[in-house]
Amino acid sequence: MKRLVAWKSLGGLIAVAQLSAVIPAAAIAAAGAATVAVTNPATGVSPRSVVVDPTGKFAYVANSGSNNVSMYTIDATTGAFTSIGLMAAGANPASVAVDPSGKFVYVANEDFFELSASNVSMYAIDPTTGALTSTGSPVAADFCAHSVTVDLFGKFAYVANWGCGDIAGSVSTYTINAASGALTPIRTIEAPCAPPPSPGSCAPWSVAVDPSGKFAYVANEGGFAPTSVSMYTIDATTGVLTSIGTIAAGGRAASVAVHPSGKFAYVADWSDPPGSAGNVSMYTINTTTGVLTSIGLIAAGRDPVSVTVDPKGMFVYVVNSTSNNVSMYTIDATTGVLTSIGTITAGSAPTSIAIHPSGKFAYVTNGGSNDVSMYNIDAATGGLTLIPASPPPPPPAPAALSITPQTADFGSAVVGGSADRSFTVINSGGSTASGTASTVAPFLVISGSAFVLDPGGSQTVVVRFSPTTAGAFGTNISFTWNGGSTSAVVTGTATSPPPPPPPPPEPPGQK
Repeated sequence: MKRLVAWKSLGGLIAVAQLSAVIPAAAIAAAGAATVAVTNPATGVSPRSVVVDPTGKFAYVANSGSNNVSMYTIDATTGAFTSIGLMAAGANPASVAVDPSGKFVYVANEDFFELSASNVSMYAIDPTTGALTSTGSPVAADFCAHSVTVDLFGKFAYVANWGCGDIAGSVSTYTINAASGALTPIRTIEAPCAPPPSPGSCAPWSVAVDPSGKFAYVANEGGFAPTSVSMYTIDATTGVLTSIGTIAAGGRAASVAVHPSGKFAYVADWSDPPGSAGNVSMYTINTTTGVLTSIGLIAAGRDPVSVTVDPKGMFVYVVNSTSNNVSMYTIDATTGVLTSIGTITAGSAPTSIAIHPSGKFAYVTNGGSNDVSMYNIDAATGGLTLIPASPPPPPPAPAALSITPQTADFGSAVVGGSADRSFTVINSGGSTASGTASTVAPFLVISGSAFVLDPGGSQTVVVRFSPTTAGAFGTNISFTWNGGSTSAVVTGTATSPPPPPPPPPEPPGQK
């Protein structure tokens, strides 16, 4: 049975609020860094979550304001996104995950306004194009599904349901059909919401599974601050979770990530009160029992909302939604303790972060500016740098006409007669040429006087020499088009017609 709780969910505000202010990433630079131009690929409305597939070829963004998923291909050299369209999702999609085989995508649809209609959409990935195809009707989730993840063996999926601010929330477990990717609900367990002085554990906000697949950790955003992280063991056969307790976080736990070694966990602690400086809770993991032990806090920006660890386990990145930046840290490989290496700007109201499987690139969704910030990762230091905008393609070269031949002598023509010559007009430029050919008497363009030539196109122009008086003549054939003109020289000589023959003599004897 669900228990009503009395608390104000900061997460609920995130789910329904949309900021209108836009701070372009290109307009801000870290102290001492050169300002670079960036082009952030557009998303749908209010992007909330980004994921990269295991091959590193495709990326997907859940857009809660437009109820769809943005699909992208990834340039293996630059890390840049190229849009391949949108796929419909459920209401208010909040989180997107890819299974470890790279075959399937799952989207948790929060549906904050209907409360009871939360579900998980399922898709298959086209391995060539990256396009998604729905694999059936969404599977039901509990109230306000907020985060979805898949274990590293592709056997189970877990959804954190925060309860919409009215109930304690829960975590749902699903098995995954390896052939079809279909989810089958197994069990939903209620969050262990506890009254003071215990750390609050209502409103599961984020869920992560350790690399061994033996343990799961849930960041609980709601309840009495500071809130907590719930710890669970996973049944290797059924995927069912069993609680092994909670541990306090350093604020309102918003996001949890597990180190690739399975030895450490990190939690982004949403600020309390909102808008103040937040922090990151650091923990070691008992690899036998799964229990977390706190190893302290480290400062982050205002309202940290998402945390991730790079694939090599060297660096941690935290998205700060109110300070519009990303905090960067190095990891002590022995202790798991983080050391700050600074921050870098993001877009407006950033919401989530994902790292490319190569460890070379990072991507941040910006819920206020409706785009994705893209970064290069320094392999040695972990520092992020904005991926510069590709230079815009140069404008097409203007149209340029060449005329063959450049000169033409029409020779001699008897007055009243004519002679024709042909010219070839070639557009050797990069733009369409639209123009005319013209001349003056005694020359006349009789064919091809108007032309529209695509780049590389050609046309024949026929000119006639038609003199009415004797003499030598010379002029130009003028070719004009948008942006240019050229000419060819024409000459000709007109001769008088021969005198008429004398009349025949009269016959003899006739007067």
